[in-house]
Amino acid sequence: MKEFDPGSNAASIVSVTDRVRPLGIGVPVTSVHFLGERAAFVGAEENVFLASGDGEVSPVAVHGGGILCAASDGARIVMGGDDGKLVALDGKGEVKLLATDARRRWIDNVAVHPDGAFAWSAGKTAFVRSGRGEDKSLDAPSTVGGLAFAPKGLRLAVAHYNGVTLWFPNMAAKPDVLEWAGSHLGVVFSPDNKFLVTAMHEPALHGWRLADVRHMRMTGYPGRVRSMSWSAGGKALATSGADTVILWPFGSKDGPMGKEPAMLAPLKARVSMVACHPKQDILAAGYSDGTILMVRLEDGAEILVRKNGGAQVAALAWNAKGTQLAFAAEDGEAGLLAL
Repeated sequence: MKEFDPGSNAASIVSVTDRVRPLGIGVPVTSVHFLGERAAFVGAEENVFLASGDGEVSPVAVHGGGILCAASDGARIVMGGDDGKLVALDGKGEVKLLATDARRRWIDNVAVHPDGAFAWSAGKTAFVRSGRGEDKSLDAPSTVGGLAFAPKGLRLAVAHYNGVTLWFPNMAAKPDVLEWAGSHLGVVFSPDNKFLVTAMHEPALHGWRLADVRHMRMTGYPGRVRSMSWSAGGKALATSGADTVILWPFGSKDGPMGKEPAMLAPLKARVSMVACHPKQDILAAGYSDGTILMVRLEDGAEILVRKNGGAQVAALAWNAKGTQLAFAAEDGEAGLLAL
């Protein structure tokens, strides 16, 4: 596959819709991940759908009910369900049961670490299993809203009501708590480990500079932010929640403090999903009317990947090389674009 070169051909290509390979998933999809070169579409219930290069789709049963969360490290997808089980699916299509909640509670958040560790939550309790197979648990002050591993070391951010708890599972030290009033849901560390950002239940983000726990308020959204993605190199954080892609600058030591975000790819529809290219300053944005655009961060140049008129875009992902883009809408219409 040819590497996409935005400098040479983006200006001349208005649309690549004719290069998209349509896939018939046929049921609602909540996320998509690449296991090697295979796209894996996580359904809302029971199955993951593995797509091969020729467009054939194979369902794999992973849960006995609703799939509530999923995270991937590229080698496997770890998923939690309303059946109280945590399972992993690898690139061969093999399913492994990792854990079962003792009280059969819903497992509704999950995170994976590059060294093989993973975390999950049920109710107010967060669990971590290290790469060596040791289990640790932490009770949060309220129901866990989100989980994320720091890029360096085994440190877990546990988002909850009124803040985030930062926990080193392998250390006896008391966890640190970053406080901010309200309900914190999705949580991400910056790739350089200097910032932590949460998506609030209200239409806003909140962030902390970890060196001095200085607050960063990122407000002005018309809707809740449900999708966040770091640009290649971590210089910017792309977010959904408005009728443009909101791009917060994180290239300086102050992050977005005192700065205005860039606003790219405006449409008469709400951005529902964002996915930054893993190697280049490009992102893919999906909208509530089914549109998908590729956008160059430098100047906002756009390429149409999918026309509007369909269901809301529910899932977007690049493969590790950045040569394939996978997407799915809420109604199960999906596709693969090779660049």
